[in-house]
Amino acid sequence: MGITVIPVVDEGLGNSSYLVDLADGRALAVDASRDLRALQAAAERRGLRIAYAADTHLHADFLSGAVQLAADSGAMVLASRAGGREFPHRGLADGDEVDLGGLKLRTLATPGHTHEHIALELLDDQRVVGVFTGGSLIVGSAARTDLVAPERTEQLARAQYRSLRRVAELDDDVEVWPTHGVGSFCSAPPGSDRTSTIGIERATNALLRAESEDAFVKQLLDSLGSFPPYFLSLGEVNRRGPELVRGDSLLGISTGEVIRLRVAGAEVVDVRPVADFAAAHVPGSTSIPLRSVFATWLGWLLPSASSLVIVRNPDQDPAEIVWQARKIGFDHLAGELEGGMASWSGAGHSTGSVPLVTADQVEGAGVLDIRQHGEFTAAHVPGAAHIELGELAENSAGGTLAQGPTVVMCGHGERAMGAASLLARAGRRDLSVLVGGPDEWAAVTGRSLEEGA
Repeated sequence: MGITVIPVVDEGLGNSSYLVDLADGRALAVDASRDLRALQAAAERRGLRIAYAADTHLHADFLSGAVQLAADSGAMVLASRAGGREFPHRGLADGDEVDLGGLKLRTLATPGHTHEHIALELLDDQRVVGVFTGGSLIVGSAARTDLVAPERTEQLARAQYRSLRRVAELDDDVEVWPTHGVGSFCSAPPGSDRTSTIGIERATNALLRAESEDAFVKQLLDSLGSFPPYFLSLGEVNRRGPELVRGDSLLGISTGEVIRLRVAGAEVVDVRPVADFAAAHVPGSTSIPLRSVFATWLGWLLPSASSLVIVRNPDQDPAEIVWQARKIGFDHLAGELEGGMASWSGAGHSTGSVPLVTADQVEGAGVLDIRQHGEFTAAHVPGAAHIELGELAENSAGGTLAQGPTVVMCGHGERAMGAASLLARAGRRDLSVLVGGPDEWAAVTGRSLEEGA
C-alpha cells in the first residue's frame, strides 16, 4: 500500500511533527505541538480524524499536543512507559507493537536526548518503511543530552551513542523522520534537510562515524550551546499533562488597567516591528517582534509565570501571538492594550524610544553584539563586546558592559532591539540599535570583520 507521511514544520522552533494517513479515514500524529492549527488543518484537508497521538519523548522545547488531541478527537496517546506520565496513555517499552489497522508501530528504546526516549518504527506488513527518531538520530547529528539534569549529561550522551548505533542498524532505504532539526536549540545539525534515510546518515553523519564512544561524547558535548531556561521546566509539565485550552483571542485592556497591571507585576510585551518600537513604546516594555521565533525569545527573556500585556499593530494576528505563547507554556495572557500605542499616546502617557542607526553612524560608540556565541566567533565588528541575549536577560544591567553611548547589534535588528529594551528597563541610557548586522557594517565601512572569541 502507498503510505502518506506529512511533515508539519514549525520553522520557529526548528521542529517537525508528522501526520500519517492510515488509509481508512484515521491518522496518526507524532510529536504534535500544543499549537495544533497546522496539523489539524492538514488532517481536515484530507478528511482525517486523528486517532493516535504518539510522543517520542518528554519535550523540553514545546508543550505536547497529545493531551489536547485526546480530548478533541478521542486520540489514543502513545508514549514511553518509562516517562511516568500522569494522564491516560498507552505506555510503550522496547519491542512493543501497536496495530494501527494495516500499518504498525514498533518501539525502539533510544535513551539519550532524554532518559525515557523512544523511536517508533513504521511497518507496512513486516517491512520497516521509516522511523520516527525524535531527538535520537537526526539529520547530520543527534539531539543534545543536557536537558534532563546537568549531572546526567555525560551518562545520557553515552546512552545516545548506543541508541544511534542501534537505529543505524536498520536498512539503508528506511526513511528517517526526526522531530528536531534546523533552528532547534535541542540540536545543531549542519545542513538544511529535515528528513533523511538510514543509508544517507550512515554515510554522512559525523556522529555515526566517531571512532569511539569517548570521541562521540566529546564531539556531541562540544557542540552544545546555550538554550532557553524554560527548557528545564517543560519536560515536567509534559509529564503531568498540559492543561486543555480553548479560544485564541486577546482581551482589550484600557491604558489605566495596563498601568494597574504593571504595578501588580505584569510584563508588557511589544510585538510590533523594530522600527515601530524604536519610534515610541510603553516605557519598560520588552521588544519581541512577532515572527516565527517569537515563542523562543518570549520564553528566553521573560518568566513563564508572568502575566503578559501585549502591544501589537492592528495588522498583527492576535491568534498567532496567543498560540506561540501557549506552545511554550505562557498561559497568563492578561490581554492587549486596547487601541495600541495610539491610545497610550492619546491618553497623554509618556513613551520611550530607542534610535535606529546605520553602519556609518557607529563610529565613536561602543558596540554590543548580542548574537549566539557561534555567530559572534564566526565574524563580528572589531572591538565589539559580546553578551548573548539570553545571558543579558539574566543580567539586564549588562554586567561589566562599559558605560557611555552603546550601539546594540545582532544579525538584522530584532534581537538587538530586545536587548536594548532590557537594558533600558535596567536604567541604561545612550542606547541605539544597528539596522542590519556585521555584513552590512563591513559593506558600508569597507573594513574587515574579526573572527574568534
